[in-house]
Amino acid sequence: MQPHYVKTTRNTNITIRSYPQERDFIDNAAKIVGKTRSDFMLEASTQKAEEIVLNQRNFFPDENTWKEFVALLDNPPEPSEALKKLLSTPAPWEK
Repeated sequence: MQPHYVKTTRNTNITIRSYPQERDFIDNAAKIVGKTRSDFMLEASTQKAEEIVLNQRNFFPDENTWKEFVALLDNPPEPSEALKKLLSTPAPWEK
């Protein structure tokens, strides 16, 4: 599956320098998973970039919304029957 911003044709270069040992190490890992060096590096760097961006998501609620949010954290609702059932169901690997 391609991220939403990937077009069908790649037409932009990214150039980096590395030590031969780093290149060989990356090439070996790419070969293990059946990818080219470029595909391997783009996938790895894109995943890391997404992780970093998603971890930087902040929200800035107004004062009322913040108070409501804190009140919900301080006084969570009672668990519903559906939640109780979900939490009591063994995970597939536990069966």
